This record gives sequence, structure tokens and C-alpha cells, in this order.
Amino acid sequence: MNRRDSLKALGFLAAGTAVLSQNSCNSKDNTATNAADQPDKLPGVQDFEYDRTKKLEEETFFNEHEMATITCLVDIIIPKDDISPSASEVGVPAFIEFIVKDIPEHKIPMRGGLKWLDIRAQKKYKKVFINCENNQQVAIIDEIAYPSKAKPEVAQGVSFFSRMRNLTASGFYTTKEGIADLGYQGNRPGVWTGVPDDVLKAHGFNTVDG
Repeated sequence: MNRRDSLKALGFLAAGTAVLSQNSCNSKDNTATNAADQPDKLPGVQDFEYDRTKKLEEETFFNEHEMATITCLVDIIIPKDDISPSASEVGVPAFIEFIVKDIPEHKIPMRGGLKWLDIRAQKKYKKVFINCENNQQVAIIDEIAYPSKAKPEVAQGVSFFSRMRNLTASGFYTTKEGIADLGYQGNRPGVWTGVPDDVLKAHGFNTVDG
């Protein structure tokens, strides 16, 4: 999933056009009413987008056990360090829950992958993934995190983890904390300090005498 898809799924991009049927006076009144009724509505988001997003937020797809497993996985993928919080601390599990509801093609692969993970953990350690020790969890992830090295028997796990890793990265790096983690500073004015000395020398100019 690329950044544009993530933003679209969150309702930040317009997806259609609206037809205004009221006169200008009524439109102003409706705008004031909508602003009061929808205080969290972002500029540029149309009513149908806002309503759809709110509806999806009210729905639940993953159960409590699945969400606990997702939380564990995203923190393995992006753990807390000295620079940034962990993926779960910036709401990535909730982001994944929303994306899966918004893009239903994720539903079966994600739910199936979480089930596969528990079956794998049961087979190796006699308990579900979230109840395994940290080193046991990492051992399972190591089996599926590197597609070129993975054994054929864990192909489903490889596919699932690739999807989980992409969703986790999309969720984390579209947050304020994730952008800061990348060191992105936005557009900054350039400063011209003249032609570099090595370029001048390459063209036969004496950088001392000019």
C-alpha cells in the first residue's frame, strides 16, 4: 500500500463531486449546522466521505484476540527506541483495523494469516502466538520475514507477514511521530554559497586567486 492509498482510506482525498440544491442562504445555514455537528470533519472532506468514515469507525472486524496479536506484531516490526515510540503507541493497530474494513480485500488474508500464526505457534511451542515468550515470537517471525530465505511450508505466513509489514509501515510513517522518525523537515529554502571548490578545480580555476 502506498501513501496515497493510505490517505484515501482515511478519507483525506476527495472521491467524487457534490451537487448543491439549496440557495446560498440555506447553504450558509447548512454549513454552520454541519460544522457544529461534525467538529472533527477535515477541510475538503465531503459529507458522504465523512459519513462513510464514521460508519466504518463504528464497525468492528477483528476480535479481541486478533487485535492483541496485531498489537504484538506491529511492535515487533517497529519497536520503541530512543528516537520514536513503538507502532502501537501511535495507534497503528487501530489504523490496520480501519484499513481492513475500508479495503475488504484485506479481510480474508489478514484473518487467515493471524490464524496461521497461532497454528504455527501451537505446533512449535504448544501455545498461541501472544502467549509465547519474546524469543519464541521472534523465532517464528524470522521464519516468515525474509521471503528469499523462507521454506515453502511457511509460504502462507510469508504472504501474511509481508502484508502486515506494509500496513504497519503505512500506519506508522503517516503519523507525526513517523514523519519525525524519518527526519523529514519539509520544504526548506536553498542557500547558494557559490560553485564548490572541487568543481572549480575540475575546470581549471584557481580557488584562491579566483
